[in-house]
Amino acid sequence: MSRMPDGPVATLSGVTRTYGGVPVLESVSIGFEPGVTAVVGPNGSGKSTLLRVLVGATEPTAGEVTLPGATGPKPLGYLPQRVPFREGFTARETLAFYARLVGDDPDAALKRVGLGDAGDRRVEALSGGMRRLLGIAQSVLGDPSLVALDEPASGLDPGMRERAFRAAAERADADTAVVVCSHALDLVDEHADRVVLLRRGEIAVAGPLDRLLDEHGAADARELYRVVVGETSAPARDEGDGDGSDGSGSDGDETEPAVHVTGVSDR
Repeated sequence: MSRMPDGPVATLSGVTRTYGGVPVLESVSIGFEPGVTAVVGPNGSGKSTLLRVLVGATEPTAGEVTLPGATGPKPLGYLPQRVPFREGFTARETLAFYARLVGDDPDAALKRVGLGDAGDRRVEALSGGMRRLLGIAQSVLGDPSLVALDEPASGLDPGMRERAFRAAAERADADTAVVVCSHALDLVDEHADRVVLLRRGEIAVAGPLDRLLDEHGAADARELYRVVVGETSAPARDEGDGDGSDGSGSDGDETEPAVHVTGVSDR
């Protein structure tokens, strides 16, 4: 099915997700268009759950997800917060396994994220930032129409976090939607076209970043966060794995199965 120009690549309609009867997402309806959409909000607001529902890693309790613009041999790409690459393999060998499934070039994928010189290094010898870049490279193999990235810059030093976020944002074009969960509001200001701000599992505001700043009299994404959420301080940097006060990155969904391989969902 072809997507009409300027239409959404993916749409959530009335999506609710509960765990033990407690709603983590509640009646969320939104479309994700080509470009970069940043999903932000306090810890436990449902950001990671929204991404997992979006890519099919978690089934909604109610509502539906449609993908009118996600086409091709690999329509979806997904980077979870933790990507436990198997040790003993080089970066090139790691990507080559998945690249063969979608007809992509592992060396080209490494170059796209700035790891062209690291192909022969074993995964366990890569720095945390380089492993995160490898995860981004893996998630975008096959040029998916929808790329969902959960905290791609989490826990990285300033230079590497910018590099990781930029590598993710550069995948967006006229046909590709990149959806990024992030606490890095300075990078949201720099790279995001649109923002979805979650609060207690519901959408507080959503739309083009420039429009939201004007509507709320905010100078930047950090001030928008403070105005909408009502907190005295917005996240100043990536906070570990983001959602989940225990650092688990689970949005409180402890019963959810872990997703072990980038781009491959446990369904």
